[in-house]
Amino acid sequence: MSAYTVLGLIARHGPMTPYELKARVEQSVAYFWPIPHAQLYRDPPRLAEMGLLTEEAEAGGRRRRVFHLTDAGREALRAWLSAAEVPQAETRDPAQLRLAFADLGDAVDLTRLARAQESRHRELLDLYRTRHAALDPADAATRSRSRVLALGILQEQAQVAFWAALAADPDALDVIPDEDR
Repeated sequence: MSAYTVLGLIARHGPMTPYELKARVEQSVAYFWPIPHAQLYRDPPRLAEMGLLTEEAEAGGRRRRVFHLTDAGREALRAWLSAAEVPQAETRDPAQLRLAFADLGDAVDLTRLARAQESRHRELLDLYRTRHAALDPADAATRSRSRVLALGILQEQAQVAFWAALAADPDALDVIPDEDR
């Protein structure tokens, strides 16, 4: 999936160096699709070998490598975007893993985890709301950004509600807020 992220970011923002890709990932998809920085340095040359990008090396200075999208790269991106099937989502949430074994620890640890998670998810909720409010209607990518931020806001609202309910009553068997049942 990192390859499609590279293709998508170059399609949206124009030619980029791996360093610029790293910055764009951090500003956009990293909150829900983290990509190791090393991967963003490996993918562009590999995609260039496949004919999906071209590489332009600066002759002097830092000799940065700038990657451009090819017609084949644009077609590969379109094919990926139009595919009906999407792999099952993968969730690797350390807090959920700890929650799965919380009965083996102390109740105070579960409460501390719940409060910390509630706080973290409130921060993300505020960040997503701020970014959503700052969207520029004149930007062609606003609709896509608005949708992904709206989904992020809904997910963070659910996380905040769950962790707040658990922090309030760590002995409760059912911490699904009443309005969501």
